[in-house]
Amino acid sequence: MVQTCRPDVVHAHSAKAGVAARLALRGRVPTVFQPHAWSFSAVEGTMAAATLRWERFAARWCDRIVCVSAAERNEGQAAGIAARWDVIPNGVDLSRFGPAPGSGERRRPPLVVCVGRLCRQKGQDVLLRAWPEVLGAVPDARLALVGDGPLRSRWEATAPARVEFVGGVADVLPWLHRADLLVLPSRWEGMALAPLEAMATALPVVVTDVNGARESLPTGHRDVALVPPEDPRALARSVATLLADAPLRVAMGRQVFSHAQESFDVRRAAQAVMDVYRRVTPPAPAARERQPV
Repeated sequence: MVQTCRPDVVHAHSAKAGVAARLALRGRVPTVFQPHAWSFSAVEGTMAAATLRWERFAARWCDRIVCVSAAERNEGQAAGIAARWDVIPNGVDLSRFGPAPGSGERRRPPLVVCVGRLCRQKGQDVLLRAWPEVLGAVPDARLALVGDGPLRSRWEATAPARVEFVGGVADVLPWLHRADLLVLPSRWEGMALAPLEAMATALPVVVTDVNGARESLPTGHRDVALVPPEDPRALARSVATLLADAPLRVAMGRQVFSHAQESFDVRRAAQAVMDVYRRVTPPAPAARERQPV
């Protein structure tokens, strides 16, 4: 494929493509790798050690490693990965993601939405453990899990009251527009996209303190909107506090909307990626001057 297409640069995203591309190319074509959360963060024990050794070794075949957050880059550096780094935060199509009409006038009962694949990484099980405590404070609250994945049947069988498993959807925007709060209780990330999309719709968020989360939020939101991973009680307190305080949610919604507009425009992210491509691609050879006959 590479010999046929003769690309100027190959950009590999996430662990599996990162393995395949770097093994196939081995530096013969300018290569950009973007981990979107490190593979060694997703596993434990001997597998974590093996994937870390691979990332350290394979970095020699990367012209640049692009991280979606400074925290993700810092984790790679601390793990001993030697590379030429760029940090380019994820971006949102701000022409499509925007506030719903009347978004400051939320309807009862309050709705919490969690958007993400139903898998260990996204941590919906932690939110399900927190949900009874949320209901103790806000009895009419509803939770919608938007997405599908390998753990759906297990979690659905033991889910508490007032939880809906929506499944996969073609467009998350209608769910963001009808929600009062987005929650993403991830165990690890590079920088999660769902909270950025929510903020672009003026929807306040609660996220766990994993890579990219602090950089995603307005500074003043970290006390109430950022909780430790794997801590259902802290998650429940944060969610219940925001559900019970509509004026606070509206004020936070305005602030996150401005923050998304200023910091997470996908056009800016795309331009930054193009700048990386230009830096790693050798200049085209100058045309040879025609000699007189």
